[in-house]
Order: sequence, then structure tokens, then C-alpha cells
Amino acid sequence: MKFTVHSNKRYAATIKLGFFERLASNDTIAEKLRFAGFIEVNVVGEGRDRTAFGTWPGADASAELPSQIVSVVEAGR
Repeated sequence: MKFTVHSNKRYAATIKLGFFERLASNDTIAEKLRFAGFIEVNVVGEGRDRTAFGTWPGADASAELPSQIVSVVEAGR
């Protein structure tokens, strides 16, 4: 699934992790989102089901989403 992020917008992503991936900490997932360019990142949940929140500070951009991200919506501040 391809998704476009818009400058200075906040997003909420629903994440479903695989059998071994579910062992990852929320901090590890947040760090991956920061590496991708998001700021003000927060990840909640445990096991397979997580929700990640983050703000995109850059220019509008489009990319294919990893299979673990099952939905993304714009979130309020």
C-alpha cells in the first residue's frame, strides 16, 4: 500500500507484528520511525498490536508502507 505524508501533519499508524517481531520494544519501533524521518514519535501497545503516532516535518512524500503497517490516518495534535 502506498501512502503520502504531508508536511507538519501528525499521523497514527496501526501496526500488526509477526511472531518474532512482537518481541520488539515500543522504543525500538519508535526509533525506526525516527530514522524514517518522523518526529514527536510515541508507540503504545504490546505483543502483535501497536499504535504509533508521529509528525512528518519534511516536504510531502509518498512511499510504500511496510506490510506490518495495516492502516494510517491523520491524527490531531
